[in-house]
Amino acid sequence: MGASPDWGRAADYDDVSGRVAIVGIGETAYTKASGRTAREIGAEAAERAIADAGLEPADVDGLTYNGAFADFDVAAFHEHFGTSHEIWSSPWGGGMSWAGTAPYLAAQAIGAGEARHVLNVFPVAWATQRASMTGGPGEVHAAQSLKQNLEVPFGWFPQPVYFATIMRRHMIEFGTTEEQFGAVAVACRRHANLNPDAVMHGKPMSMADYLASPYLADPLRLFDSCLISDGGAAYVTTSIERARDLPRPPVVVQGVAEGLSGSGTHWSQQADFTSTPQVFSAPAAFGTAGLGPADVDVLTVYDPFTVVSLMQIEDMGFCPKGEAGRFVEGDTLFHDAGKLPFNTHGGLLSHAYVLGIAHVVEVVEQLRGTAAAQVPNCEVGVYGGYTGAHASTLILSRDR
Repeated sequence: MGASPDWGRAADYDDVSGRVAIVGIGETAYTKASGRTAREIGAEAAERAIADAGLEPADVDGLTYNGAFADFDVAAFHEHFGTSHEIWSSPWGGGMSWAGTAPYLAAQAIGAGEARHVLNVFPVAWATQRASMTGGPGEVHAAQSLKQNLEVPFGWFPQPVYFATIMRRHMIEFGTTEEQFGAVAVACRRHANLNPDAVMHGKPMSMADYLASPYLADPLRLFDSCLISDGGAAYVTTSIERARDLPRPPVVVQGVAEGLSGSGTHWSQQADFTSTPQVFSAPAAFGTAGLGPADVDVLTVYDPFTVVSLMQIEDMGFCPKGEAGRFVEGDTLFHDAGKLPFNTHGGLLSHAYVLGIAHVVEVVEQLRGTAAAQVPNCEVGVYGGYTGAHASTLILSRDR
């Protein structure tokens, strides 16, 4: 069953290929409950990204963040750094799919003369806050009217239940096996064990370990599921001309696109249950970049559950629809031997659950040649963002 063209679309984006580059990245420690606030975490990530770019806080005159959380907005920036200059801002940045579209917003602001150096930042303290949540971070979904009246009363909550249903549908439609879902989890854990910053560093996992992990909602196992973490990251985007005068090698934005569906977070209403809006986003991004899936040296995707990884690998064109299970078997996803090095920092499954911002940082590290699990001769990297209703595709490359 392929994606029908009437359940979603690509957003109307201009071509920003080659206009801007990421020049600074910063990460905090990724931990279990730290006792820190998200604002404190965001400030640390911002400090590190600005310093990595060779800039001062007063040089940053653009900020993208996530307005739903607003844990590090313009007021927080000024309070932390003691600045007061004018800062262009947008609340449509931060993590998730917007970790991939923030460079587009930066390119628009830079092109319009509204900013020169745009910081994108996203912190979370959900491991610390978890005790006060009902249903974990997904509690925000349960507040929606349709969920309260159609899904939650019938037991379709929280996220592990949603995605167990999608996993089962993928297995029925395409013959996907538990071991094939496990191949994603094992590859991510392998990479996390090479990354000293990963929460699951030092905790190896074999396929036998995966298959021995308990079911949360059959067929979804504990190791099919993301972590809950504290931590954050940030990156700085500027024009390609300015980027070449800064200390770090520019990582050039070659393509950005966003795919939209009409189902929101109501997965029961999804017209194509085993597809993501990447079917609309990825072709648009690859088209503006003048590249294709075969040109990609490293892929990171938002991976709250293993099935989301498989669906995005299919929907982005790395294999035909329904064949991702067979595609990921063996060493396909390994950084040093695979056909498609994947989530080389460990992903949400084994690195940290900071909602995609660390995935973009990992692509930048790979293109700089400084990643912990470095892909040889890495020239082109892609981030696939996902929220259910949205997907984003960000294509980055070394400066050519």
